[in-house]
Amino acid sequence: MRGRNPVAAMTQAEKGEPENGREKEKEQRGVKRPIVPAAIPEPLQEHIQCDYVVVVHPGSSTLRIGRATDTHPAAIPHVIARRHKQPGQPVSCDKWLLREGLNKLESNEQRQNGFKMVDQAIWSKKMSNGTRRIPAVPEQAKAYNKQIRAAILDHDSGVQWTNTSYNEEYFVGEEALFINPAEGYNIHYPIRRGQLNIHGGPGGSLTAVLTDMEIIWSHVIHKFLEIQLKDLKYYRCILLIPDIYNRQHVKEMVNMILVKMGFSGVIVHQESVCAVYGSGLNSACIVDVGDQKTSICCVEDGISHRNTRLCLAYGGSDVTRCFFWLMQRAGFPYRECQLSNSLDCLLLQQLKETFTHLDQDICGLKDHEFQVRHPETPSLLYQMKLGDEKLQAPMALFYPATFGIIGQKMTSLQHRSQGDPEDPHDEQYLLATQSKQDQSSRAAADRKAIPKSSMFDDARSQAIDVADRGHMMEAELGPSHGDGMGHSNDGEETSASLFSRKTMMTQFEGKALGLDKAVLHSIDCCISDDTKKKMYSSILVVGGGLMFHKAQQFLQHRILNKMPPSFRRVVESVEVITRPKDMDPRLIAWKGGAVLACLDTTQELWIYQREWQRFGVRMLRERAAFVW
Repeated sequence: MRGRNPVAAMTQAEKGEPENGREKEKEQRGVKRPIVPAAIPEPLQEHIQCDYVVVVHPGSSTLRIGRATDTHPAAIPHVIARRHKQPGQPVSCDKWLLREGLNKLESNEQRQNGFKMVDQAIWSKKMSNGTRRIPAVPEQAKAYNKQIRAAILDHDSGVQWTNTSYNEEYFVGEEALFINPAEGYNIHYPIRRGQLNIHGGPGGSLTAVLTDMEIIWSHVIHKFLEIQLKDLKYYRCILLIPDIYNRQHVKEMVNMILVKMGFSGVIVHQESVCAVYGSGLNSACIVDVGDQKTSICCVEDGISHRNTRLCLAYGGSDVTRCFFWLMQRAGFPYRECQLSNSLDCLLLQQLKETFTHLDQDICGLKDHEFQVRHPETPSLLYQMKLGDEKLQAPMALFYPATFGIIGQKMTSLQHRSQGDPEDPHDEQYLLATQSKQDQSSRAAADRKAIPKSSMFDDARSQAIDVADRGHMMEAELGPSHGDGMGHSNDGEETSASLFSRKTMMTQFEGKALGLDKAVLHSIDCCISDDTKKKMYSSILVVGGGLMFHKAQQFLQHRILNKMPPSFRRVVESVEVITRPKDMDPRLIAWKGGAVLACLDTTQELWIYQREWQRFGVRMLRERAAFVW
């Protein structure tokens, strides 16, 4: 007899659904819709519905929020400045370009070894015309740059500090970055390296981080989307989360959205799958290079394969810091520049985006100029010469030893859930019941004429409610995973291949993999050769950390050279896609969330406020479009 699903068994009143027809439609859609005359065509009605869906893509450095019908989301720095409550006490500021692991004795030695590997890679490759590169001597650039003095363009830079005269408790986004350090505000980034920024310092508790995040999001929704916060009960939210996510963090964020902010409903989905939706592809190996982290996974038919997920603890900000070191080695003329100064960090980010590239045909010393505009100081113009520094910095993504990070875990994998006391039908339950059912099926086949045992009936009645979730798990983890310990219905060969994949991935956990090697390992952990071929022919690069000139050709060349010979013969072409449909790669995942909001098939994925208040995290198990 079919087991009773606790969520499916909710009454209409428990779901908060009015019985009246028109009100029922409103609550099911999660919005307070205006009365639409019957004469209005269906596409327009759908447009009105999507206009009441807010898509949120939180990043480590940039937050993107917009209605599902917006062409572009609002994008602001994901940071908050809070007034320090104890005058005279030192303020607390989360660093942007600085990070732990850089001040150790081994750090500089590792960094120098990384630069040597980068230089060797540059000299070993010929230019497109077949000639060898002419090396640019750093000493020549240094001798020139040391003589440079700033030229004053204007005695007033035109940049102002944020006005704090009204003693506001907090500032958000760009205003937070332009607060005078003497004003005594704590600077907090709620997300670092793709996860909630939990730490032991001031403002680092889970409660404090979630409060900061709620204030930032509410501010953007009110100021940029012009939605009154009291009206959020008429709106629904789509939340994009990393592929390798922390279940406790996601649970708390959903609770914040539904209970504290007051949205009527939410859908949670993974960034990689949304990136596939946003690009218009069916399947792809997603390479998401962000500011603080890089995540890679293979997505096929709307499913992110768990075994292929990798998170690398470096991104665009590490390239910026590396570029600063290289410019210092070349006599960077702006000698007052400090990585601890947020305005200097903004300048360095701009210089990286302007000057760096991955075009090995560009060589020799070149003249460049840049401006420094800080509040209460003159506007300054600097000139400088740079050579291979512009190529060496982004190549650090392929030789991460160059970042000089010691004592930190640089590669993370997706591990199985340890369970949640609020979620009895968790992953462990699914695997256990699936295993029992498989064992009972084999026992029944062996007995043949003997009737099915009561144990099998019990296991079947327990597992049948989660059959659909089991099928999805099978698609994600691979066929016949049995009890998750390598046991399989298909014999020892499948178990051995599964064990080989897991061992291969585990040996790289914690190590600093280069971007190209990480892509190859992710693809190699796909279940079948057909899937691997698909991934090699569709490598989609998203995020803002790899937006360098000729990055597409550079990554494609390195993958072609390092891919297994067996696949080099059968894969027709390795294609790296950086701008599908000429879209900004930083917006592709957000755009995919907007596409998701407007699909009829997503209606059953919504988690509504009253459902969440009653059933909690179990709703993610029931409604998530991926295996929770």
